[in-house]
Amino acid sequence: MKLGFVLPNNWGLPNPADVIALAVEADERGIESVWVNHHVLNIGYIADRLDDRPYYDALTMLTAVAARTERVKLGTSVLVLPYLHPMVLAKTLATIDHLSGGGRLIAGLGVGGLPEENEALGVVWDERGPWSDEFIEVMNALWQPGPATYVGRHFRMDGLVAAPKPVAANGTIETWIGGGGAAARRRAARYGRGWHPLSDLDSFGPRVPKMTAALEIEGRTRESLTIAPRVEIANLPDAAAVEAFDRAGADQVIVNCGTSNLSELRAGLAHVARLQAETER
Repeated sequence: MKLGFVLPNNWGLPNPADVIALAVEADERGIESVWVNHHVLNIGYIADRLDDRPYYDALTMLTAVAARTERVKLGTSVLVLPYLHPMVLAKTLATIDHLSGGGRLIAGLGVGGLPEENEALGVVWDERGPWSDEFIEVMNALWQPGPATYVGRHFRMDGLVAAPKPVAANGTIETWIGGGGAAARRRAARYGRGWHPLSDLDSFGPRVPKMTAALEIEGRTRESLTIAPRVEIANLPDAAAVEAFDRAGADQVIVNCGTSNLSELRAGLAHVARLQAETER
């Protein structure tokens, strides 16, 4: 079982260097992946938690982490697509892919679930799903060799070129889809190489057969998709808990240690590193 660690760019740490230092330590300790969080505004439950303390930008932080690490995979958990633009994001992700040496980036993508933020940013709530589907299709088109053409309801391109292309010869960046509902499972089956729901063990297990069924509708096998729930650290006290997620159908577990206390974050990272070592024996 591979384990990832969610970096606290969203917990108001006064010095962003401390967030990067945790990523460097994860790289050195052999943890499989590190992940950044994405929101734009301190609003709703984010404002309740942070007030006006910093929520550092996801892709800026991931760029800094890419430059300071060598091995660890770099993920977004998750980018809220309706707050972004596919032509801009395609270039940004491809640039991070090159900066990190290629093959380390995992683009976790989602539609968002914070109505106050959607309203403030002018997002049409009921359209965020179709918008996001086209968003992914546009990025995939831009990442392929040569000019990209696309005609959709929300986006149109006619022979546009974005560069750099991803490092991989097949012109792709690994994409995981966040969310635990039916629409997210459908999106993961259609577009994703991974499915990344927020979950505990009780809610995760019953969803896996539904995800498998969604894959079958798209003509895909279970083996074609990485299933990697994001789990709070309290739900992984020991290796037995990791094994329980394995039995329930997880291929990886991404661990969140939700605190602004740097000592607790370092202890949480050490705990995840120990679990990673134990599961590899």
